[in-house]
Amino acid sequence: MVGTGYNIWVMSSIKANQLKKDMYVSHKNQPHQVLKCEFYFPGKGSAFARTKLRNLKTHNVLEYTYKSSDSVELEEVEIVELQFLYREDTTYYFMDPRSFEQFEVHEKIFEGKGKWLQPEMKLFLTFYDNEVVGCRFPLKVNVKVVEAAESAAGNTVNGARKPVIVEGGMEVMVPLFIKEGTMIIVSTDDGTYVSRVT
Repeated sequence: MVGTGYNIWVMSSIKANQLKKDMYVSHKNQPHQVLKCEFYFPGKGSAFARTKLRNLKTHNVLEYTYKSSDSVELEEVEIVELQFLYREDTTYYFMDPRSFEQFEVHEKIFEGKGKWLQPEMKLFLTFYDNEVVGCRFPLKVNVKVVEAAESAAGNTVNGARKPVIVEGGMEVMVPLFIKEGTMIIVSTDDGTYVSRVT
């Protein structure tokens, strides 16, 4: 294991009717993360759960239906809070602030959100068999506007937007009143402006 004193999901079995999103399970002797789980209760017959599972080793996603009475084996994972240091090409480097041990994480783990990482930002990373297989990425981040054109005089169109550049080089469409140096909140799901930091 990576270390001690962290949140560890101990190997055990549960019934399929206890499945939840973000659990880690064994499916056909392979470790998977539950991406989606919906329960159905037909008028006749047994209840069942439709799931979407991602293989932790191949990253392939599949759909699988469990009967509610099926037994499902949970996989043992370790969730560790690590601090982001820097990036080199497609590799991101993190450090355990307690032990100072460093870890390399491939950008695919962040599912396109890695561009929003900032130095010293802390993330909860999930380890399986001493390898990083997932992360809890924040839904929103605070970023500083580093380039912003002045709004055209007389432009009073409601909801009008302009492009700005934020730290990290990403372009974000923001309201006209946003200026260079302003701290803004951005959604990491789609890169859209949420609000100013107040």
